[in-house]
Amino acid sequence: MRDRNDGPDGVLLLDKPAGITSTRALAKAKRLLGSLKGGHTGTLDPFATGLLPLVFGEATKFSRFLIDSRKSYIATLRLGEETPTGDTESDVSSRRAVDAGTERIDEVLASFLGAQRQTPPMHSAVHVNGRRLYEYARAGEEVERPVREVVIEVLERLGREGNDLTVRVDCSKGTYVRTLAQDIGSRLGCGAHLVALRRIGVGGFSLDDAVTFETLAAEGEARARARLLPPESLAASLPRLDATPEEASRFGHGRIIERVFGSAGEVAVYAPGAIFLGVGSSLGGAGVAPLRLMRSADAKSPDFA
Repeated sequence: MRDRNDGPDGVLLLDKPAGITSTRALAKAKRLLGSLKGGHTGTLDPFATGLLPLVFGEATKFSRFLIDSRKSYIATLRLGEETPTGDTESDVSSRRAVDAGTERIDEVLASFLGAQRQTPPMHSAVHVNGRRLYEYARAGEEVERPVREVVIEVLERLGREGNDLTVRVDCSKGTYVRTLAQDIGSRLGCGAHLVALRRIGVGGFSLDDAVTFETLAAEGEARARARLLPPESLAASLPRLDATPEEASRFGHGRIIERVFGSAGEVAVYAPGAIFLGVGSSLGGAGVAPLRLMRSADAKSPDFA
C-alpha cells in the first residue's frame, strides 16, 4: 500500500518554460508539491513552452488518456532556413530564398490536413533496436525509422512577419511538429525550421488554466496542492457508469459489474456520491470488468453494500 507521505493525488496543469526538459519540469513540480510519485503525460521539447499536464499519486494510473489525446500548438516556422534538428537546438545548416506568397502558403498548409504518414526525426526519443534515436544522432549515425500514421486536424496560418510564419496546429498523438515544419518548408521549396513552439491544449485541458513555476513557488505547497485537478478529470472523455451500492462493492473488489452497458470500450465508474472508483472495460452484454482502480476503491466499497 502506498505511504500517506507519498504526496497528493491529482493533475497539475503546468505552463512549462523554455530551456527545461519535461523530466526536469516534473522533478521541480514534485519538490514544490511535496510529492514522491509523479509522471508527465507526453513530453515537450526543451525549447518548447506551454501546457504540460503532470500527474501525481493515483492520477498516474490514468495518464494514458492524455498521452493518447489530441494536442494543439501555436508554432512559428522560419522559412528559408533549415537545421539538423528541425528547431533552434542546432545551427542553421542551409539557407534558401523564400518566394512563396500567402496563397501558396495556404495551399501547402491545406495539403497536410488529414491522415498522413510521418517519419520521426533522428533527434527524438523514439526507441529503435533498444536505443533512443537521439543517441544514434549524437553518435553521428542514422538508422531506419518506423513510419507512423498521424492526423492533422487543423493547420491554419495565423500570421507572417518577414520569413517567420505562425500557424495553429491541432494533431493526433505522436505528431512531431518539428517534422511537420520541415515538411512544410520542403513542399514550399525553401526549407524551414521551428523557432517557437507553444502547446495550448491537451485533450480537454487548456493552457488558459495552467500555472507557472513562479506562481507555485510564491503560493507555497498547500496552495499548489489545492490547484490539482482530481484523477477522474483524466477520464472525463469516457462514458460514465453510475454504479449502485452493490455494483460499487463488486467493482471495488475487482469483480465484474453484471450490467449491460453500451458497446464494448472503456468506462469511468462512479460509486454513489459521485466517488470515482476507476476505469472498467465494457464487455457489451457481459458486464463491466475492472481495469484500473483507485487505491481507495476497495477500502470504500464495503460502505456501499
